[in-house]
Amino acid sequence: MKKWRLCLTGAVLAAACLTGCQQKDPQPGEVAGYDEGEEYLSIWVHSIEDTEEGQAYKESVDTFNEAYDGQYFADIEFVPRNDSGGGYSDKVNASVMSGGLPDVLTVDGPNISAYAANGIIQPLADLTEEEESEYLPSIIEQGTVNDELYALGVMESSVGFYYNKDIIEEAGIEIPDADHPWTWSQFLEILEELKPLMEEKDGYCLDMTFPVGETSIYYYAPFVWSGGGELVSDDGLTVDGYFNSDQTKEAMEFFRTVVENGYMSEAPIDHLFESGRAAFKFDGAWEVNTVYTSYPDLNLGVAPYVVSDDWDGGTYTPTGSWAFAASSEATDIDAATELVKWMSGVDSGIRIWDMTKNFPSTYEAFENIDVFQTDENYSALYQQLTNYGHPRPKTPVYPQVSTSFQEVLESVALGGKDARTELDKQVERIDQKLERYTRE
Repeated sequence: MKKWRLCLTGAVLAAACLTGCQQKDPQPGEVAGYDEGEEYLSIWVHSIEDTEEGQAYKESVDTFNEAYDGQYFADIEFVPRNDSGGGYSDKVNASVMSGGLPDVLTVDGPNISAYAANGIIQPLADLTEEEESEYLPSIIEQGTVNDELYALGVMESSVGFYYNKDIIEEAGIEIPDADHPWTWSQFLEILEELKPLMEEKDGYCLDMTFPVGETSIYYYAPFVWSGGGELVSDDGLTVDGYFNSDQTKEAMEFFRTVVENGYMSEAPIDHLFESGRAAFKFDGAWEVNTVYTSYPDLNLGVAPYVVSDDWDGGTYTPTGSWAFAASSEATDIDAATELVKWMSGVDSGIRIWDMTKNFPSTYEAFENIDVFQTDENYSALYQQLTNYGHPRPKTPVYPQVSTSFQEVLESVALGGKDARTELDKQVERIDQKLERYTRE
């Protein structure tokens, strides 16, 4: 298969020419702390320096330079994203065309396959079995493309299926344990049982939306995976028979049933769950901290993610966040890999949690953060990641897959359109994007 680099607009190319994208090659002494005899390593991160996340990355680089004093020197550059998600990615794309990628850069988890397919990043130097085993399985799976490890996440993420303990107790409902989640059929029965109570509270059983953007596939692709389906083939190059499979169709029809039966509001309602007017909510792991800090009267619980009636016990819950990778322009892959391992390792993960409340990526980091041992909600999310985490689809056209998933979900669940027809339409669109990766 040919590798194809990302296409750029004339505006981006012009910006690249104006700003210059040649890789830094300073001499010792020209950068504070960079001394004679050290190997220079450049690193880009996607955040602003004076944010908590930016400071966490800076401190990790500082400690790397202390640990490898006399051998390596890492020089960090902050290239923040803008409101539309560009900025950082624009500079990466421009640098692919003009030259000037750093040795190491951050990559959002779902985009690792696209960066690999487009020659932006290269496989890391081999890790030992012991080194790989330090990371959650979802991190290794996310960073692996065609059996080669390209990236290691410094943080992991998840989505919780939250419930209001007081409402559930009032309804006399028992929450299942993590290894025996409610199936769709069982959950629909629970929602029907809850509906009169929630109508009395001027609310809904579910605080749930199908938003535009990445959120939809992040939150709801697990409903496909739990039925044994996948949205793309293992090599990321085929969607026909996957994206439009029976499992995907059944998941979309399940969501239509939820909407038709009035278990959720078709229009978003701010703070529906937090105000006590919803029994359940799907939301990111950050919801725990939000409730603890802003809604302390809410008696919060985390239930197992709901599964298809055909679930066989396999992985299916949401994962994926920012990772570090070696660029294709890194000439010393061993040195770049050392920096990647450091930036994603135990100490960096603990620092990320302490400063940003993003989950770390290694077992040891979780074990050294007290809240994951003592708080039942954080512990439940950690166990969910460890035992059932499933990366988002790995394909060079991931952005189109994500957009197509959201559009089908909206048109079927909210618009009542035929699921099979809508899925087939989107397969044609994704195939158009895949063509340049599959042609001989």
